[in-house]
Amino acid sequence: MTVLIQDIRYALRQLRKTPGFTATVLLTIALGIGANAAIFTLVNSVLLQNLPVADPATLVHIGEGTDCCVNGGAKKDGNYSLFPTETYQYLKKNAPEFEELAAMQAGYAYRPLTVRRDGADSLAQSAQGEFVSGNYFRTFGLRPNVGRLFTDSDDVEGAPMTGVMSYSTWQKDYNADPSVVGSTFWVNTKPVTVVGVAPRGFFGDRVTSTPPEFYLPIQSMDALSNASFVKDPRISWLYLIGRTKMGTAMVPLQQKVNALLKQEFTTLKDYKGPEGENLLSRVHATLTPGGAGIQAMQKQYTSHLHLLMWVAGLVLLIACANIANLLLVRGMNRRTEMSVRTALGAQRMRIVRQLLTESVVLSVLGGIAGLAVAYLGAKMLLALAFPGATSVTINAAPSLPIVGFAFALSLVTGVLFGVAPAWMAAKAEPADALRSGTRTTTGGASLLQRSLVVLQAALSVVLLVGAGLFAQSLSKLESTDMKLNATNRYIVHINPQAAGYATTQAETLNRTIENNFRAIPGIVKVGLASYTPMEEENWSSGIQVQGQPDPHKGASFVKINSEYLDSVGTHVVMGRGFGPQDTSTSPATAVVNQSFVKQFLNGENPIGRRFGEGKPEAAGDYEIVGVVEDTAYVTVRWKDHSMFFLPLTQRAPSDTKTPIEKDTSLYAYAIVIQTDRPMNNMESLTRRTLAAINPNLTVVKFQTFSEQIAGRFTEERLIARLTTLFGLLALLLATIGLYGVTAYGVARRTSEIGIRMALGAERGSVVAMILRGAMLQTVIGLAIGAPVAFLCVRFVKSQLYEISHASVAVMALAMVTLTVAACIAGVIPARRAASIDPVQALRTE
Repeated sequence: MTVLIQDIRYALRQLRKTPGFTATVLLTIALGIGANAAIFTLVNSVLLQNLPVADPATLVHIGEGTDCCVNGGAKKDGNYSLFPTETYQYLKKNAPEFEELAAMQAGYAYRPLTVRRDGADSLAQSAQGEFVSGNYFRTFGLRPNVGRLFTDSDDVEGAPMTGVMSYSTWQKDYNADPSVVGSTFWVNTKPVTVVGVAPRGFFGDRVTSTPPEFYLPIQSMDALSNASFVKDPRISWLYLIGRTKMGTAMVPLQQKVNALLKQEFTTLKDYKGPEGENLLSRVHATLTPGGAGIQAMQKQYTSHLHLLMWVAGLVLLIACANIANLLLVRGMNRRTEMSVRTALGAQRMRIVRQLLTESVVLSVLGGIAGLAVAYLGAKMLLALAFPGATSVTINAAPSLPIVGFAFALSLVTGVLFGVAPAWMAAKAEPADALRSGTRTTTGGASLLQRSLVVLQAALSVVLLVGAGLFAQSLSKLESTDMKLNATNRYIVHINPQAAGYATTQAETLNRTIENNFRAIPGIVKVGLASYTPMEEENWSSGIQVQGQPDPHKGASFVKINSEYLDSVGTHVVMGRGFGPQDTSTSPATAVVNQSFVKQFLNGENPIGRRFGEGKPEAAGDYEIVGVVEDTAYVTVRWKDHSMFFLPLTQRAPSDTKTPIEKDTSLYAYAIVIQTDRPMNNMESLTRRTLAAINPNLTVVKFQTFSEQIAGRFTEERLIARLTTLFGLLALLLATIGLYGVTAYGVARRTSEIGIRMALGAERGSVVAMILRGAMLQTVIGLAIGAPVAFLCVRFVKSQLYEISHASVAVMALAMVTLTVAACIAGVIPARRAASIDPVQALRTE
C-alpha cells in the first residue's frame, strides 16, 4: 500500500508537469466515458430498471405485448395482452397461484381527466388519471405516504368514489398539504374523495413521460368517464400484473392461464361457429416478467438505445486509441528517463507498474469528469427524447449502477490504453541514456501509432456514414408530402366529456365552439374532429361494402365537422366534402380517401356507393359523397392507409339501437384553428374562449400544427442528432490522433529534415513528404472503414426510412470530410517541418 500511494503521488506530480497533455487526455476520457455513461443512464432507466416496488422478481405480466388501448372482438393470432373486466375477475377468482392479481387501464394517457379541488377559488385543470383495481397498490407491496391506499371495497359497484393522488402531484401542485387527504375533488364534474397519497418515488406501472397524477377504482370509470366498455365482455382494455405465491412454477401456471382464457371466451359470440372455434384454439397469453411493469416505452426505444450503445462504444474505442497514441508519444519522450532509472537498478516490471499507475490515475480522474458529462448528456438526451415533457420518470442523476459502470469503464480503459505504451517505454536500454534519443530505434512505436491512427480513421468513417444515413432518413421523413397545410394552424385538444357534457349536448357544444372562435378577429376556419393528423391516435373499424362479401379488412376513420378538411389542408378530389346539410337528422354520409377507393372499391367511381362498419347488416349505413387525397395520419411510414370521414354529429342507422348517451364518438376532442396570420397570443385566446363557454372545458394540450407534426419525428431527430454528434466527436478525435502522430514524427525526424534541406530540398517537397505519410494512414483507414460501413447498413436499415443501402453521396461526403480533416491535421506539422532551420537542426545533432 505504501508503494502504491508513492506511485500515485509520483503520477500526480508527473501529470502536473504536463498540463496540456493532462488536459487533453482527461477531456478525451471524459467525452468517451461520459457519452457511454449517458447512454447507459437511459438504458438502465428504460430497459433494465425495475419498478420501485416490493420484491419485483415475483411479479408476472399476463401478456407479452403492449397493445393499446380499447380493442373489441377476437384477435386473429389469439395472442392477448389486453383483457376485458370480466376476464380479469374470472382469472383472479380461478388462479389461486397468484397471491394478488391487479388490473390497470391500458390507455389512460388518451383519456385525460378534468380535476378541480373543491373550493370557490380553485381552477379546473387537465390531469392524467389511471383507473386501477382495488388491490393495485397491495399487489405492488406499497404503503401510503399520507392517508391510505385503495382496498377491495373501493372497487365495487356502488362504493363511494375515491381517489389516490401521486406523490409528485401532491408536492408540485398542492405543496405537500396534508389536508388534501380527505378533501373532495371534482373529477369530470363528479365528487371524488382523495383518501391518500401514493408513496414517494412510485410513478405507476410503466415508464412514461406522462405518469398518472390520480388513481381511481375501475368500477368508477363508467360513472366518471361514461365508458360503457368497462362491463362489456367483448372489449379488452386492461393490463394484468400479478404476484405469484412462493414456489409457483411458471410452465404449469402458463398452461392454466391459457386454459382459463379459452374457457372464459367460449361464451362469447366471437368464438361461435367453425371460424370462431378456430380462433378460440389460438387463444393464449404469454406470461412475462412483470418487475419492470408494462414495457411500452421499453419496446418503443429498445432498438434505438441499442444502436446508441454501439455508437458510443465505437467513440470510446476511438478515444482509447487516441489516448494510447498520446501516451506512446509521451513514453517515447521519456525513454531517457526510463534508461536512467534502469541504469540505476529499477526493474522493468516496477517501471511498467509506475506507468500503468499513471494511466489508471488519468482514467479515474477522467471517469470522474465523465460522470459530469454523463449527467449533462443524459439531461440533453431526455430533453431531445421528450421535448416539452415535465414529468418524465427517468432520472438523469448518476445512480449507483451508473457510478459503478463509469468506474469499471475507467479502470478497464486505463489498463487498455496504458499497457502497451508502458511496456514499450519500459524496454529502454541503460545505454540509451548515454546517447541522443533521436538515434534510438522506435520503429515499433511508430508502427503501433500509425496502426492506431488507421483504426481511428476506419471507425470514424463508419460513424460518419451512419450519421449521414440517419440525417438522410430524417430529411426524407420531414420532406415527405403529407398532403397537409400547417401554416397558421393551431391544434387544441379538449375533453368535453370530462367537462361534464352529456353526448346529447355535444352537438350544441360543437356549434357554440365554432361560433365563439369564429368571432375572434383573424380566425378563418374552425375545424372540429375526434382526432387530427400526425398525432398518436387512431380509430379503426372493419368495412362491409354493400354488394360485396365481407373482406375482413379495416380502415381508420375520423369524425369531423364541415370546416375540418379545409382547416388541415386536405383537398377534395371528387364529389364534395361535408356541408351544413349533413346534420344529425339527415341521411348518413361519408367521405373516403383514395386508398379506400383502391382497396375496397377496386378503383371504381365511389360516389353514391354505400358501406358500413363491420357487420353485414350495416353495409348500407353510409353513402359516399366525396373522395379526398391521401393524407398522413399517425405516421408517414403508414403507406396506402385507407380512411373514411364521417360527420361529427351523425350516427349510423345501425347504431341507433345503442343509447345515444353511450355514444362518445359524438364528442369533438380536437379543434383545428386556421388564422389569416401568425397569432402569438392564440393559446391565451383559446383558453379564455373555452373558459367563457364552461370553466371545466380545459385545454388538454395546445400546439401549433407544425409542432404536432414535428413531434412525430422526435425519435428520428434524436438518433440523427446523436449519431451526427458522435460522428463529429469521432472525427475530432481521429484528427487529433493523426496530428499527434505526424507532429511526433516531425519532431523525431528534425535532423533528417534539416539534412535534406541543407542538401537543397525545397520547402514544398518537405511539406509533400510529410503529407504523404499522413494521408497514407488516412487512405488505409478509408479503405478499411468504407466496406465495413457499407456492410453495417444492413443492421440499421430497419430504423431508416426508405433507405436500404449507403448511397454514393453519403459515402463520398464521409470520405471527403475525413480526408479534409486529415489534410488539416497533416498540414500544420508539415509546415512546421518545412520551417526547420538546417543549421539549427545540425547543431542540435
